[in-house]
Amino acid sequence: MEFNSLQDLMEGLEDTKARTLAYYELPESKLYLDYGLGKWCIKEILHHLADAETVLYERLRRPMAEHQPVMWGFAQDEWCKELRYRDTPLDIDKEVYTAVRNAIISMAPRYYESHGHLPFIHSRMGLRTLKDEYEKVVWHNENHLKQIEMALATKV
Repeated sequence: MEFNSLQDLMEGLEDTKARTLAYYELPESKLYLDYGLGKWCIKEILHHLADAETVLYERLRRPMAEHQPVMWGFAQDEWCKELRYRDTPLDIDKEVYTAVRNAIISMAPRYYESHGHLPFIHSRMGLRTLKDEYEKVVWHNENHLKQIEMALATKV
């Protein structure tokens, strides 16, 4: 996924938000569909998207306030297991996802181009920039939307 401008980024943020929110409205019977053996079900993906959005939001804010901070990766499979995504209602995480995505959308015009060069160190990926992380928000969300689409297409 390539972004040539702030407008491209904004379109990606809005598009993935709208598509993701629609999936939070799936009937319960579809939430447990998965896209492959041993893969997360749709409900787990939606919880993960809310949690990941909060992690990415922090990664967008800290480089602006701290000089080259170190950011730790998170063990997404452990979060899924220990936070019991399968057993947790989606309504609160839908609100979390929406609020955090709206905050990211609000920040992007102010910081994507003017502060995009700001660096941080990711514990697994090494040196990254604020611009990299803004683009990752869309890329990450799009990747999981494809998994949801595969689950719905193969298990109808």
